Amino acid sequence: MNEPGTFKLEAEVGHARAARLQTAHGEIQTPVFMAVGTKATVKAMTPEELKSSGCQVVLGNTYHLHIRPGEDLIKKMGGLHKFMNWHGPILTDSGGFQVFSLAGLRKLTEAGVEFRSHIDGNRHFLSPETSMQIQMDLGSDIIMAFDECLKHPSTEDEIKNSMALTLRWLQRSKDAWTSLCGTRKESLLFGIVQGGLKLESRLKSLEETCSIDLPGYALGGFSVGEPIELMHRLLPNVSHRMPKHKPRYLMGVGTPLDLIVAVDSGIDMFDCVLPTRVARNGTIYTWNGKLSIKRTEFRDDPGPLDPECDCYTCKHYSRAYLRHLILCDEILASRLNTIHNLHFFFALMRKSRESIMNGTWEEFRNDCYRRFTAS
Repeated sequence: MNEPGTFKLEAEVGHARAARLQTAHGEIQTPVFMAVGTKATVKAMTPEELKSSGCQVVLGNTYHLHIRPGEDLIKKMGGLHKFMNWHGPILTDSGGFQVFSLAGLRKLTEAGVEFRSHIDGNRHFLSPETSMQIQMDLGSDIIMAFDECLKHPSTEDEIKNSMALTLRWLQRSKDAWTSLCGTRKESLLFGIVQGGLKLESRLKSLEETCSIDLPGYALGGFSVGEPIELMHRLLPNVSHRMPKHKPRYLMGVGTPLDLIVAVDSGIDMFDCVLPTRVARNGTIYTWNGKLSIKRTEFRDDPGPLDPECDCYTCKHYSRAYLRHLILCDEILASRLNTIHNLHFFFALMRKSRESIMNGTWEEFRNDCYRRFTAS
């Protein structure tokens, strides 16, 4: 397991899987939830707090880091790991999703995407080749192919044309990655399956994407405004058809229920800004569903956020105190709530893995459905 890219499938229950993926900065045990650190930081958290909470992988974003402070500076500072003092695995998004979100500031062609910075309006250009170069300069362990992410809904012609463009960009991404890496594949390139929300087009994109041999594959184009029920119906028919002996990554998803549905469908890796974003507004995920710490009922509650949780926040602070902090707009509220939410998501995946390894996944899955469906 010392060679980057080595993927070992350890146990299966139905389509649910437990595995290990080796990277240049350590081993990843799956299923895994990855903390989103878009701008080289997970909001409100230090790297030491992330590690103690159970984090295995941190995400960075090519678009945002290219805009500020720039990949040249980060490379000069010793790479993203050293720059942000995180010494575990790092995955970087290609920038495709951010370009998708800048629809009014971009011009898309076969060559790539020209766009204006959301910060100062300066012009920039991203292509499969420049995205690979930026991610390699950052020193990422897992890099994502440059793709086009479509809005929902899109027409059949838009989906067809986008799939074809994404496939051409994938081949260019692989060619650039191969040229930059040489014989040392320490940065692992993942291809991205698109195809909208119709099974036929998804399976076509899956077949075409996976025909290009890569260390791993991802499902993109979810969490773009579609009803979540569509994703829940589609995943069980798509995920397990991805290459069995390669890691499978569902991008940008999601809630605890989403994660359990996806693990049951055969997905290994996840990321989402949800647990950190909502923590700053006082929304807390627990083993008995979601709650808002702002509610009056917690005004004099001496108990922890979640009696079943052993995170730093739950061991040291009451609901009453945490409600007081967020109503007073104290920075500590964001920090303590974020510590809890991330710890909960990491624990959910750890317990999923344990149940797959010991053959009790179905019982654990059904218990999670009962706990999380109402929230």
